[in-house]
Amino acid sequence: MSNPQNLYIVKRSGGNCEIIPSDQLGDDNLEIIEQWGPFNSQEEAIARRVGLIRAGKCQPV
Repeated sequence: MSNPQNLYIVKRSGGNCEIIPSDQLGDDNLEIIEQWGPFNSQEEAIARRVGLIRAGKCQPV
């Protein structure tokens, strides 16, 4: 069985939040202002992203 990949929510310099897999999360990405995670499922990451948008922490994509 393969190990499921963790997901992260990242806030880009434009204020948008995106859900990305952990392999796309790198130290060289200067556009990322904040990040939240890891999340084990896409459903959990989506629910958290909706909460961050409602709280005014980020803008929808």
